[in-house]
Amino acid sequence: MAVFPLKILTPDGVAFDGSVSAVSCRTINGQIQLLAKHIDYCTALGMGEAHITLEDGTIRRAACMGGMLSMIGGECRLLATTFEWADAIDKERAERSKARAEAILAQKNVDTRELELAEARLKRALVRSSVASRQNLS
Repeated sequence: MAVFPLKILTPDGVAFDGSVSAVSCRTINGQIQLLAKHIDYCTALGMGEAHITLEDGTIRRAACMGGMLSMIGGECRLLATTFEWADAIDKERAERSKARAEAILAQKNVDTRELELAEARLKRALVRSSVASRQNLS
């Protein structure tokens, strides 16, 4: 399968820089997969699981939250607010975060801002937990 260069950048630095055969991730408009020779494309990222197919066919999974994805001139750039490889996710921490968010959501008389923050934390925790649980699947 044809390959193309991919660079994944986060506020913490470079998460990946190499050749891949496919990139699949959640955008604000739904799931997308980019392959070699894809037309020029740019979109905002949503919150979900990313799949990076390496040259050898290995699929690496990650939790990807927010940012931008572009394919310009055959080179792909994924600029993520948060990008965590599945094998680096602390599943217990994600589960604790999920439980804290659910406890806030279960309370009555929670102000709107606190409710919105708890919903966002819950969604992030669910994505991280799901990705960590499925890290060894290919």
